Amino acid sequence: MKKLSIAVIAGDGIGNEVIPAAKEVLEAAGRKFDIAYQFEDFPWGTQYYLKNGRMMPVDGIEQLKPFQAILLGAVGHPDVPDHVTLNGLLLPIRRAFDQFANVRPAILFPGVESPLRGRNGGDIDMVVVRENTEGEYAQVGGFVHQNHTDEMAIQTSVFTRMGIERIMRYAFSLAVRRNKKHKVTSITKSNAQGYSMVLWDKVFQKVAADYPTVQTESLLVDAAAMNFVRRPQSFDVVVASNLFGDILSDLSAILTGSIGLAASANLDPGRRFPSMFEPVHGSAPDIAGLGIANPMASVFSVSMMLDHLECTEAAAAIHNAVAEVLAEGKVRTPDLGGPSHTHDVIDAIIAKI
Repeated sequence: MKKLSIAVIAGDGIGNEVIPAAKEVLEAAGRKFDIAYQFEDFPWGTQYYLKNGRMMPVDGIEQLKPFQAILLGAVGHPDVPDHVTLNGLLLPIRRAFDQFANVRPAILFPGVESPLRGRNGGDIDMVVVRENTEGEYAQVGGFVHQNHTDEMAIQTSVFTRMGIERIMRYAFSLAVRRNKKHKVTSITKSNAQGYSMVLWDKVFQKVAADYPTVQTESLLVDAAAMNFVRRPQSFDVVVASNLFGDILSDLSAILTGSIGLAASANLDPGRRFPSMFEPVHGSAPDIAGLGIANPMASVFSVSMMLDHLECTEAAAAIHNAVAEVLAEGKVRTPDLGGPSHTHDVIDAIIAKI
């Protein structure tokens, strides 16, 4: 029997609904594939912040370090500014554990309707690989004359050759492993950002030379946004900076039917530290507590987690079970146009497993 230790941070809003649901699916797959889990739940997030003035304890990172993976639900609350919640929990974990590869698949599954006309299941199958620890989210800067009429904010992006090269190499190796279009598209803005994105382009050309069998394309971010809509079928692996990858992966998610299907992995590919897996959709306070949140993004996320932890059969079984439920079209939460509840979806997925 394989034993896995998983730190669980349900977080805020619907995270407290979709993460317990995803754990049920993990347990079902564990029974079939002989996997035992040691879950430890950490009650961190906005409620913790409102009581303690912090999103997690001072030694939170040390508490997470012994685990093989982290399962995160959502971060965000209407009563607390987003920069407080994000910089108090999610971003510190990504940086402390050097989770430099944020991997966000976007697949249009059979049975799911895209908002794009004439797109059918299987037409869109891409993955956005987002640099996750530096770039525009490096949090280098500060305020001058704060709270005065001449207040000024300075925000500096940080791009290092090491940081760019390792995310590029991860993207190219993923294109080879996916064995689909064997293509990597780099997202840039070097016509306007004459230092950071010029370095980005230079490193992309250097790394591409080491992968002669992989097709390459370089697109300005505005052109990429247009082409995600105009020709999404042409993309395979898309590699982008922290900000560009964040924006484009949300676009790719909605093009494939619902952000409620969007999973993600925050990876330390070198496996020195635990990697973190989370649905992209956020805390969704407007529907929290109603029992109608789509748990599929969290379920796809735990499938990615099991794949990373080398439980490939269980990972595939979960992924295929969700795909079958989508293809049948009988159980659908409101974001997909149906009346189903969270537990209805989980019951259907577990039945398929």
